[in-house]
Amino acid sequence: MAKKYYAVKKGLTPGIYTDWETCRKQVDSFPGAEYKGFATLEEAERYLDPEGSLSSEQEGLIVPPGCAVAYVDGSFRESTGKFSYGVVFFADDEEGTLREHHFSRSFSDPELLEMRNVSGEIMGAAQAMKTAAAMGIKELTIYHDYEGIAKWCQGLWKANRPWVKKYKAFYDEMSKVLKINFIKVKGHSGDRYNEIADELAKKALDQ
Repeated sequence: MAKKYYAVKKGLTPGIYTDWETCRKQVDSFPGAEYKGFATLEEAERYLDPEGSLSSEQEGLIVPPGCAVAYVDGSFRESTGKFSYGVVFFADDEEGTLREHHFSRSFSDPELLEMRNVSGEIMGAAQAMKTAAAMGIKELTIYHDYEGIAKWCQGLWKANRPWVKKYKAFYDEMSKVLKINFIKVKGHSGDRYNEIADELAKKALDQ
């Protein structure tokens, strides 16, 4: 079976990639780079995190010039019928200094409520793409914990619902001006930035 997942343990942006060209950019010219190809996502995850406790904070966060990194998460509150997103966004400012930005927003669109917090994570991913494009970023890496965030865009899952089709169409438009990578992280696993995104989403429900 052909290798479909490339796990970068040590590189510019550690994580799991689904194409070799993107993986190669993370390890070329990186001293002591460690990476490996796997046939399944589970094998790649075990390679990176054999104890189930890996976090981006432990590995360090490096964002190459002209690129951006976003951590997205969603939340839902049944009592109010609202869902929300939280985004932690990293990109260089005009002087080349890496800056951390936080975005959050809540919604009550009946069409999207059926997927609860997943709807929020979708909106967060879309916001990250929109922000990167507006900043003139050429490559964006989105860290997410719901696998559909990537698989709908990549065509690995069929976009059946109308709002999922809109998300896929938006991704298709954004990908014309922006290279978008997806990396799945474990939710509530101690990843600092994923936890911040989760907290931002929860606080947005109170607004």
